[in-house]
Amino acid sequence: MTSPWLTLVGIGEDGSLAPGGQDALKCADIVYGGARHLALTGELSAEQRTWPSPFAAVFTDLEALRSRQVAVLATGDPMWFGIGSSLVQRFDAQELSVLPSLSAFQLAASRMGWPLQDCECLSVHGRPVDLLRCALYPGAHLLVLTSGSETPRQVADLLADEGYGRTRMTVLEHLGGEKERLTSGTAEDWSGDVAAFHTLALDVIADPGTRLRARVPGLSDDAFRHDGKMTKQDIRAVTLAELKPHPGALLWDIGAGCGSVAIEWLRAANRTSAIGLEPHAERRAMAAENATALGVPHLELIDAAAPEGLDGLARPDAIFIGGGLTAPGVVEKSIDVLPTGGRLVANAVTLESEAVLLAAYQKHGGTLKKLSVHRASPVGGLTGWRPLMPVTQWSLEKS
Repeated sequence: MTSPWLTLVGIGEDGSLAPGGQDALKCADIVYGGARHLALTGELSAEQRTWPSPFAAVFTDLEALRSRQVAVLATGDPMWFGIGSSLVQRFDAQELSVLPSLSAFQLAASRMGWPLQDCECLSVHGRPVDLLRCALYPGAHLLVLTSGSETPRQVADLLADEGYGRTRMTVLEHLGGEKERLTSGTAEDWSGDVAAFHTLALDVIADPGTRLRARVPGLSDDAFRHDGKMTKQDIRAVTLAELKPHPGALLWDIGAGCGSVAIEWLRAANRTSAIGLEPHAERRAMAAENATALGVPHLELIDAAAPEGLDGLARPDAIFIGGGLTAPGVVEKSIDVLPTGGRLVANAVTLESEAVLLAAYQKHGGTLKKLSVHRASPVGGLTGWRPLMPVTQWSLEKS
């Protein structure tokens, strides 16, 4: 069994180390950290190295140090939106020893008097603030790691734009240190001048008339910018139920259009990812705009069509075919690439694409169904039913 040679040591704003941290630093040959971290530790016998630029070079540096004892200083809990989450992707868990200190989330929750289990803990450090759009609902308590002093202003503008201008914002600077300070105000009136190193707490309050956007699939069609060719609300909800999004899963959306299915997939579960294939530039632009507006700016869009565009993509957990069904080989290639237990869902509105689904159902099994939706609308001075185009849906779980 590999013995740990790399120790992650949590450090507080006041220089306090995680339990066992002092011994780890004494035993280390090399200590990595930010200049602020290293200054807080005082005299060390080990060689001290600050983070390289670009930062990603540190992983190559560490690869070459396996024969040495290395300590890495990180603020708070290294495994909670910290460097630890990157290191465990590159090194075996047996090579690492992690000594966490109090996280910024724990400190912020204690200062706010919020039970941590009732809070949403998020990070927009090095990420778009648009990610917060997906987390907003009345009464939410959000604790947010930020990128710098400008982030609260950006978040305030976002909240006002989304109809949550009355939200109470609290900036908690230098938590646990001598410079600790709290600054509060509402999003609509925010004007605070704050330090770059802080955590943001949001007590989310909706303005009167604000429409709630649930994360359960089935957003209204007017939540998306589209050209009329999209998977409509009711059909989309059924489609997502068949795709079964779960945390960490990857979706291929073939013929993504305005991105409605991929966007709902990303909103439905944490840590999901999605790749949308769409050969029409104007639709890719709409999909990117919709993804940002609905809080999932990480939707990946590719200028490609299936089946050729599927080569070289990360293996999916689920595939949705909303366009291009009649292209030869799309269904077969999709089935081939799915892992056991992977889901394939395809929707058809034309007789030609319906024929493809019938043939796939006869060959591979699965479930074939016809979905029909009627919506009430005025007929003169009365009310009648107007049908939407019926959709044939084939779904398969690979065995």
